[in-house]
Amino acid sequence: MKRKLIIGIGALFGVLFLWTLLVIWGRSGTEDIVIETETPFLEDIVKKTVATGSIQPRREIEIKSRVSGIVDEILVNSGDFIEQGTVIAKVRIIPNIVQLNEAESRVKRARINFEHSKRDRDRHEKLWKKQVISEKDLQNYRKLFHLKKTELQSAQNNLELIRRGSLQQSGTTAANLIRATLSGTVLTVPVKEGTSITESNTFNAGTTVAVVANMNDMIFVGTVDESEIGQIKEAMELNIRIAAINNKTFFGILEQISPKGQKIQGVTRFEIKAALKDLQDLRVRAGYSATAEIVLNKREQVMVIHELFLQFDSGKPFVEVEVSSGQFEKRPVTVGLSDGINIEILSGIEKTDRIKKPQTDVSSMKGYGT
Repeated sequence: MKRKLIIGIGALFGVLFLWTLLVIWGRSGTEDIVIETETPFLEDIVKKTVATGSIQPRREIEIKSRVSGIVDEILVNSGDFIEQGTVIAKVRIIPNIVQLNEAESRVKRARINFEHSKRDRDRHEKLWKKQVISEKDLQNYRKLFHLKKTELQSAQNNLELIRRGSLQQSGTTAANLIRATLSGTVLTVPVKEGTSITESNTFNAGTTVAVVANMNDMIFVGTVDESEIGQIKEAMELNIRIAAINNKTFFGILEQISPKGQKIQGVTRFEIKAALKDLQDLRVRAGYSATAEIVLNKREQVMVIHELFLQFDSGKPFVEVEVSSGQFEKRPVTVGLSDGINIEILSGIEKTDRIKKPQTDVSSMKGYGT
């Protein structure tokens, strides 16, 4: 009895073992390799690059003082529109002590010489009237008198320039009044009242009192990678998007490509400038971040396939074409333009051919649609 019970239990375990093997085999057999295919289709292929940059005024200048001193009064604010010649600020001139002392000494010497020559001329005028000297001798003293008079006037003018920054008698604009040299919008006023400023001269750039720009003529300034700069040319069209202005694309024309690149984070990039053509009445501020799409090449309604279906053998492209149900053969193809998703097929297949996607396991195929 016990023997029959043991045999029965063993047989039961054997059946369970065989059933388990059958279930595992059945499940593994359902995970077949999925073969996906597609036929070529017509599509526009556009190859483009993106340049990052900002919107800047075409004409932007820094207005500097012609004299050194202290800013007494600022007459404009950022955002003001001003005309050329408008007074921006007034400067209290602080003359250089050494130059002032030298100028005063020169005036004293010139006055002494002038008075001496005047006495000589007057004395010889009297001698000439008494016919003691000739008129030719008198002319020499008159000439010397005029020269000394001119030297005195020059010395006085130099002293006035050092003290006031301008000549009162000349009718010229006072140098202590800083005026706009361009009609436009005041972008920044980097100085405040009471600030010491230096003059602009041959050896010194001088202190910037204000930055003025023509905001009616804006350009895009950006950079392009060196790998694509050879495909870009002047007069190309750009689609420009400004970060601060949503849902609007602006049209631009490429005007300038820098002949020299700059290293930016280890990559050589070239500066480009493009004119904005359709700003209309939009108020665009200087410094807005922007991106520009530049169309490098374009093909309209050409035969393409997804790049995922393209394979390579020793660097040569080919595809697998279905010749019968479940049967495929390799065919070399000639490819053209690619936009990174689709690629143009110039020759090697027909529009009706079904192209096989390279085999991938089921887990990696999840979520993919043909």
